[in-house]
Amino acid sequence: MIRATAVIGQYHWIEAAIDTVVLDFDDRHRRRMVMTGTRGLEFLLDLENAVALRGGDALVLEDGRRVEVVAAPEPLIEIRGTDPGHLVRLAWHLGNRHLPTQIMAKGLRIRRDHVIEEMVKGLGARVIEIEAPFDPEGGAYAAPHEAPRTHGHHDHAHSSGHHGCSHDHHHGHVHDEHCGHDHDHGHHHGHSHAHGHK
Repeated sequence: MIRATAVIGQYHWIEAAIDTVVLDFDDRHRRRMVMTGTRGLEFLLDLENAVALRGGDALVLEDGRRVEVVAAPEPLIEIRGTDPGHLVRLAWHLGNRHLPTQIMAKGLRIRRDHVIEEMVKGLGARVIEIEAPFDPEGGAYAAPHEAPRTHGHHDHAHSSGHHGCSHDHHHGHVHDEHCGHDHDHGHHHGHSHAHGHK
């Protein structure tokens, strides 16, 4: 099976893609995984380290051909504040819980989470349920999204201390062979953020 061994950052490539893979947020942060494109191309993603892929990235096959990454729509909530200061306070509360968050011009997007929805409503936010691609911020350990890259946004991952695997807090869903055991990345607000990894 042909392998994809490198990633070119979004919009830093001009060649036509031979196929497309549509991936949700969890499947866009892997090191090694068999993938099948929408046109039927089967290949093995085989990177040195887990990479946080974004929509618009290209996976580079061993023969130089490109496969485009498309972020799949997911069930999300968009959190709206009353003014910019209120939105900043809401963002602080989400960041304090290490929740992957996408920052939009007029709101914040997170995966649907009833506990968090109630929390932000209690803080005066308006919550809108949507279906959209989820492309959260890279976090403090993110590097600029440039090409080519094979190590993801964070070559210098840190150990989070409360478990024995080294990876960044913002992507708490990496459970492939670079992390020797399965665990959930709970955030101490009463439920788990494990989402059934394949």
